[in-house]
Amino acid sequence: MSRQPEVLWAQRSDKVYLTVSLPDAKDISVKCEAEGVFSFSAVGVSGEPFNFTLQFYGNIAPQGCKTKIGLRNILCSIQKEQKGWWARLLKSEEKPAPYIKVDWNKWCDEDDEESDTNLVSDDDAAEYTGDNEESSDDEGMLYLPDLEKARGN
Repeated sequence: MSRQPEVLWAQRSDKVYLTVSLPDAKDISVKCEAEGVFSFSAVGVSGEPFNFTLQFYGNIAPQGCKTKIGLRNILCSIQKEQKGWWARLLKSEEKPAPYIKVDWNKWCDEDDEESDTNLVSDDDAAEYTGDNEESSDDEGMLYLPDLEKARGN
């Protein structure tokens, strides 16, 4: 009997991101269909089969689906057919299966999408790298005053 790996998802107006948590997976197969059907199958490290199929809320562009296989997980970037925010991941209004969870590390709200590319502005970067004129001679070290001298000891 096959099992389902943990699947984390997030979206942007033009893409859906899926992260399949399956360390050391083999024989990975990902299939994207224009009608919004996403199929995944792989063999786990112990030889057990993992697979799932998702019917997305909207249609997708199969040629815009990209997969990156890492040691611990499989990252899938899925191009939406039409730009826009989906109300949910799946077409079904039922609660998603327990193995499907929101990827809060990649999550972005509609109104935050334009500003998420540069979380630290160039002005703020100097504070963190020690590039301002108050920094010490040690490269990259933050300035910390000598507390003994400040107390008068």
